[in-house]
Amino acid sequence: MIGVWVFNEWYKLGSPRPLQLVELGPGRGTLMQDVLRVLKQLGLSSTDVSIHLVEVSPELSQTQEQKLCGTSSPYIENPEDGDYFRKNITTDGSSIFWYRHLTSVPRGFTMFLANEFFDALPVSNKFRKTDNGWREVLIDIDEGDGPHHLRYLLSREGTPASKVFIKSGETRDDFEVSPETAVFCSELAMRIEADGGAALIMDYGHNGKSCNTFRAFKNHSLHDPLCEPGTADLTADVDFGFMKEQVDERLITFGPVTQSFFLINMGMEQRLHRLLRTCKEEERKNLISGYKMLTDPSKWGRDSNFAMFLSCQSFLVKYPPAGFYVDLDKE
Repeated sequence: MIGVWVFNEWYKLGSPRPLQLVELGPGRGTLMQDVLRVLKQLGLSSTDVSIHLVEVSPELSQTQEQKLCGTSSPYIENPEDGDYFRKNITTDGSSIFWYRHLTSVPRGFTMFLANEFFDALPVSNKFRKTDNGWREVLIDIDEGDGPHHLRYLLSREGTPASKVFIKSGETRDDFEVSPETAVFCSELAMRIEADGGAALIMDYGHNGKSCNTFRAFKNHSLHDPLCEPGTADLTADVDFGFMKEQVDERLITFGPVTQSFFLINMGMEQRLHRLLRTCKEEERKNLISGYKMLTDPSKWGRDSNFAMFLSCQSFLVKYPPAGFYVDLDKE
């Protein structure tokens, strides 16, 4: 479905070639592998697409390379013609590059993908409303007999960060901020406004309404973020409202909508029925189970949200992006 979305929006925006496809935090490379397979099925050749992956982990970049290229290439300290640290050719013949920073990716018309990327960026500021005004939640040494030697502490006065991030109309009692998210959004907005393209953001999040979502997981269970720091995964729900504020002056935005809304409006149900007509009997159960897992509001269908950033505002009034609106003529 994501591959179909990329092709649809790229075609609608004039289908410039080559299509530069950028993924932020590509994990094990599974999403990009699926997207490239769909683009090939829809008629794009290896020379029509160049792939650029933003990845900070050397180990994951090797995993992605094996999945997408089937071979390994050496780490490049000082590339002669770019800022990439790895370069190869995919199994279908497309050029693929790896970068540590988005700013290193070449400029040009680009379709950006970010799947569970922004929830991995650090939440470095947390604020709480008190009777005396907004205060920042800080971390201090705990010299008591508690379970660990760190504790949360409220600032005595407003901090410089509270003056920057707290808006006059804020209605929540507490919330977190990820300044690094603001940096990434600003870079995306600058590139899309100047060079054209779109960004599809897929993550667990909210539209600027949720409170106190910072938490830690260890061995697939909730874990005290201050206990044994460095041994657990830290995360917070993505604040799509905050992200949209970073780009609203430059781009038109859509969403967030739920994963269920997006996938069903992309035609996932019709895709399921086509697969069921031709699949083997033993595959039917897995297909139906996977569809329900992705779209059922009681499962993943509600918790994961999709947001999109785009330029070309007047164009999008008439032709909104696929997956983000309901065709009322079909209702």
